Amino acid sequence: MDKGKSLMIGGTGSGCGKTTVTAAVLAALTARKMKLAPYKCGPDYIDPMFHRRITGTPSVNLDSVFLEPEKLRKIFAWHMKERDMAVIEGVMGYYDGQGRGDRGSSYHVALITKTPAVLVVRPEGTALSAAALIQGFKNFREESMIRGVILNGIREGMYPFYKELIETETGLRVYGFLPKDSNVFLKSRHLGLVTASEQESLSEKLALLGAMAERHIDLDGLIELAGTASPFETEDAFGEFSPVGNVRLAVAMDEAFCFYYEDNLEMLRRLGAEIVPFSPLHDASLPEHIHGVYIGGGYPELYAEKLSKNESMRADILRAGRRGLPIIGECGGYMYLCECIHSWPMVGLVPGKCRMTEKLGPFGYMRGTCRKDSLIGKAGETFMAHEFHYSLMADGGEDFLLAKPGRRSRSGGTAGKNIYAAYPHLYFYANPEILKRFVTAMEEKQNDH
Repeated sequence: MDKGKSLMIGGTGSGCGKTTVTAAVLAALTARKMKLAPYKCGPDYIDPMFHRRITGTPSVNLDSVFLEPEKLRKIFAWHMKERDMAVIEGVMGYYDGQGRGDRGSSYHVALITKTPAVLVVRPEGTALSAAALIQGFKNFREESMIRGVILNGIREGMYPFYKELIETETGLRVYGFLPKDSNVFLKSRHLGLVTASEQESLSEKLALLGAMAERHIDLDGLIELAGTASPFETEDAFGEFSPVGNVRLAVAMDEAFCFYYEDNLEMLRRLGAEIVPFSPLHDASLPEHIHGVYIGGGYPELYAEKLSKNESMRADILRAGRRGLPIIGECGGYMYLCECIHSWPMVGLVPGKCRMTEKLGPFGYMRGTCRKDSLIGKAGETFMAHEFHYSLMADGGEDFLLAKPGRRSRSGGTAGKNIYAAYPHLYFYANPEILKRFVTAMEEKQNDH
């Protein structure tokens, strides 16, 4: 049994400052030379980029909707081996999960991983009511896993007032606070925070956040609290996956395409795929001697003109698709593979004209059903996935039935012998057969030559 320190940083709701507090704690502990294992609850791609930027270690998604508890615990324990401490950033409000339930919530993940949680609270505009709010979160479940509080966005002079009030009324320890500081503000846009690579002066902001945490947050107390986590056995979370091919996979990685689950890439490697990064924005053509293409989500709409004007890359991907090279394009990748984004021509490998909308489209966890045999499955087979986008695809394919629990299903996406192009993001650890088919198809394509 391994006794690993672990800490959950949850919050009262979106906008309370979970990411800022998590970044501050990660930066401060990293400055202390601790080797950290960062995690993010749920299907988020952007926050893990910040975690990685701070710690130098890939941040892993812990998603208790996609994964049953045993598999989630295995993923969690595997990635924290040889690390001093795990830090998990929560999602939304502490109890907010799938639909009306708590599955997929920060609470659910804390319970499964047996990790003590601290609640990030922004008490501005309240006094005793802040304690009432915290007490409500603490007592909402018989075992909430909430062991403490971190305050966000208050003046230093108010901290003693809130600390005494909250500790007296709730019995929870207050582990410090972060003051208001416009110099550490992290910019947001329609899909969440602006990505780590695009934030101005990010290194300076992160250093300042770390210094603030060192000064105002009881880091030694948090480390001690993390040490109360329950022990786990560590085994290879990917041990059941062995190579089904020996192939080179071109993976789009640049400002426009950067949304990937870390474990998706690890599974590709375990199944025999060499990851070969390329940039649809900056490169003139696909890498040489590849056997497949994977274009994940991101922000192609922000770079539509530049993507469109890179005609040689668009033409190369189109040729690759037409000669049968296996291709996965999910969400942003799907948008790039279609005919156009607004008036800007894209690859044109799949039908559809994409335009941005002012409101979030169909989003959340969903179940897809294949309407025809294709790269990812036979007709009638199903898969779990997640959607989150502010765009609409007109005149697109209808090769999948996409359904959310309790909602009417709809058609969408393009499927073929060598292609998956649709809005839903695939999480391969929950759908291993899809990935095996993808790598096998690349291996077969290689053997055709």
